Amino acid sequence: MAKINGNEIRPGSIIDHDGGLWAAVKVNHVKPGKGGAFAQVELKNLRDGRKLNERFRSEDKVDEVYLEMKDQQFLYESDGKLVFMDSESFEQIELDADLLGDRRPFLQDGMTAAVRYYGEEPLAVTIPQKVTCKVAETEPVVNGQTASKSYKPAILDNGLRVMIPPFVGAEERIVVNTETFEYSERA
Repeated sequence: MAKINGNEIRPGSIIDHDGGLWAAVKVNHVKPGKGGAFAQVELKNLRDGRKLNERFRSEDKVDEVYLEMKDQQFLYESDGKLVFMDSESFEQIELDADLLGDRRPFLQDGMTAAVRYYGEEPLAVTIPQKVTCKVAETEPVVNGQTASKSYKPAILDNGLRVMIPPFVGAEERIVVNTETFEYSERA
């Protein structure tokens, strides 16, 4: 852990504060007309998801924490737990499926995900930004609609609904952005 000043906190910084590990979600630097400058920081607890708004002055010292990232392969899901395997040591770990939130349907067997650790404790899982999925259901392709900028609804093989261009048909493979849940390109 490194000590940093309160005004050095940036979005994405992870700090040890108030007996827990917190990620800075939003940071707003304020310089009032009267008094000293401060950073208004929205924090999210990495262990239980609680949110907290905290004010840090520039002279406040906070402990910045660095999390180790390890690439791990997803094996399977069992009773709400996701099982990952370290590709070097072949150790298996179980994580709550809630860690992925609404991105859980994008996790595919054999996919490599980045698991962030604090010491030996896994805290977060990051899946690739773009994932290939198959279109399970959509309206049929209509000739002459390829030039328009309209989109049509589709249901993917993982059950998610996305909007796709009219020229993409059922059973085709597409690339979907896992952050925005939007069509990116044909696979």
